[in-house]
Amino acid sequence: MMSFDSAPSTYSNRQVLHLEIPPVPTTAAAFSTPGCRWRADLNQMVIAAFLPWLRDEFAANAKVWMETTLPSIWEFANGTAIALHPESAIREVRLVLIPAETLDTDELRVPQEWVDLPSWAADYYVAVQVNPDESWIEIWGYASHERLKTRGVYDASDRTYSLAEEDLVHDLTVLQVAQELCPTETRRAAIVPIPTIELTQATNLIERLDNPDLSFPRLAIPFLLWGALLEHGGWRKRLYEHRQGLAESWSVAHWLQAGVSNLAAQVGWQQTTLQFATVRGMRSLPITGLVRSLTIAGAAYQLQIAPLGDRSTPETAVWQFELRSADPRGTIPAGITLRLLTEDLQPFENNEDMAQDAVERLYINVAIQTAEGLVWEIEPTPEGYDREVLRF
Repeated sequence: MMSFDSAPSTYSNRQVLHLEIPPVPTTAAAFSTPGCRWRADLNQMVIAAFLPWLRDEFAANAKVWMETTLPSIWEFANGTAIALHPESAIREVRLVLIPAETLDTDELRVPQEWVDLPSWAADYYVAVQVNPDESWIEIWGYASHERLKTRGVYDASDRTYSLAEEDLVHDLTVLQVAQELCPTETRRAAIVPIPTIELTQATNLIERLDNPDLSFPRLAIPFLLWGALLEHGGWRKRLYEHRQGLAESWSVAHWLQAGVSNLAAQVGWQQTTLQFATVRGMRSLPITGLVRSLTIAGAAYQLQIAPLGDRSTPETAVWQFELRSADPRGTIPAGITLRLLTEDLQPFENNEDMAQDAVERLYINVAIQTAEGLVWEIEPTPEGYDREVLRF
């Protein structure tokens, strides 16, 4: 079988892609340490230089993966994922850019999170040398996930996989040829799923790791526990916020009273007036609620949340989650599912609504206790989806 995951035999004949770094705005995000902020700055430089080139030369639809929640990634791990779908590719391709300032480019070192977390793992890992003072980057090699796992060396002391320079592919254009001629080539090695953990354990771990004086929380607990926190987007964001000393940012009740928090607004939530049907369905009433725009399988939708019924008993209230097409005349096609889970991702009675045929809306009414958290999911997965714990 033809393979494009092989490297040139000598360092001298490698092809280096040199790109200038354009002016990059300073991030407004907070970070717990100067080191975390500098890591974020390096990654932003790489995005600013590399993404326009990638769109021009390889895939016009290339975009940053989970762009709205990048600070909660850079707080803990180096690297930025790029998702693209070349015309010749059967499925989406994911690259992870790994920036480093070092002048020594004899190996690629990838944090374990990008390799062993099933939802984070990529097809390819790209080595990027960054020179902030002279405003340039160089792409000097890449490797597939399969090569990194099978030929790389795992270092338990810093939880990284390293691959020697001679095991990298040095010409990035080879990646484009690989997609065209061998779109089904094996790029990812098998990954062991990360076991789920209970809410009590997650809460205890977040409290243990939220001290900003702990410079490397990723090394403070076993990787399987750490991975369970990071893969759960809601818990990862909570740990990130706690390390900045930020107040609770995901309280739906607070959003309705005081406006949507900055962090929630960054991912798309906004307060609005909704027309929700009454219990009998005879007429609709305007209700102050929340809405988030989503893209699912290339189509635009809106996820809406609003309180229903009598809220005179503050301990428990009924809320409605509703999914609609963004087009007032549009419908939801058969096969789409709206689902709610507990904070630790457990199902409960009547927790999902699936379109058997094309329908106007999907909705779930749920009684929620004060301070209880819920996670929403939709299948197929919306673009850029990252789990959220919405607290009521």
